[in-house]
Amino acid sequence: MDIVVSGIRSTGNLHLGNYFGMIRNAVKMQSENKCFFFIADYHALTTHPNPDTLHVNIKQVLAEYLACGIDPDVSTLFIQSDVPQVSELYLLLNMNAYIGELERTASFKEKVRRHPDNVNAGLLTYPVLMAADIIIHKANKVPVGKDQEQHLEMTRKFARRFNQLYKTEYFPEPDAYNFGSDLIKIPGLDGSGKMGKSEGNGIFLIDDPSVIKKKVMSAVTDTGPTALNQEPSEPVKNLFSIMEVLSEPSTIEYFREKHAACEIRYGDMKKQLAEDIIRFTTPIRERINEILSDSLSLRKIVGEGAEKARESASRTISEVRKIIGYRPF
Repeated sequence: MDIVVSGIRSTGNLHLGNYFGMIRNAVKMQSENKCFFFIADYHALTTHPNPDTLHVNIKQVLAEYLACGIDPDVSTLFIQSDVPQVSELYLLLNMNAYIGELERTASFKEKVRRHPDNVNAGLLTYPVLMAADIIIHKANKVPVGKDQEQHLEMTRKFARRFNQLYKTEYFPEPDAYNFGSDLIKIPGLDGSGKMGKSEGNGIFLIDDPSVIKKKVMSAVTDTGPTALNQEPSEPVKNLFSIMEVLSEPSTIEYFREKHAACEIRYGDMKKQLAEDIIRFTTPIRERINEILSDSLSLRKIVGEGAEKARESASRTISEVRKIIGYRPF
């Protein structure tokens, strides 16, 4: 049985990209592996969230995890900041992480480009904290998207470097959990890239029908095909990609034929897509709201999850301290 660790930042609601890209598969994964799912509220601090909304966001993501099918009776579901051992391992790993390699990570360079006024140490050492999250439970599998592959490789590097430095085989070098064809990339509604929180191009699981309709109807398209069997433009391909996941095959075929015949009406296509998204998200949204209304159950879930995660993390930290050379007097 593999040990699997997966986290998501507490910076806002989960969207369709999160669900189809990872969470749906994680629900399947938990029945076959020992899984640790956590809400990465320390990672969220790199963007300086408002203290008034930090807890609200953590609670929201927790409810959405549960509504999507993560089972706390099967997996360990916890909040990152409830496990202080993660911070200690983060500190210890930082002693063997080098500025040059951290500055070369694609995500750090992108953050510097987009937010030059907020180049903080947390952003620079983000891969180290991610590595601590993973190897503190001695995970050997991590479900990651394409954009996180470099961070996983750095986790492998930090684990290997620790083992070499202290002449041990203590930490496994985790591999990507291979979902194969099940790993789906959901594009955004702005005509380019993937669906994301910060890009403002997403459909969130908590969105009510009126919000979904407004977002989909304003999605980027083009002026329409000008020749028979013309290849759809990138924005239109994006809409078809979302349809492939959420709509009936007959619906997809109908609009593809209309596009090929230069008869497509994007307004009709968007209206149908909005209806299909609403049909899919409505039961999840209702479940999220139901979970959010039960604070006692949420408190019990995170309390038990933290206890199980701390037990695993404490064992690791105790052994790591001995390996490094710390001894009681």
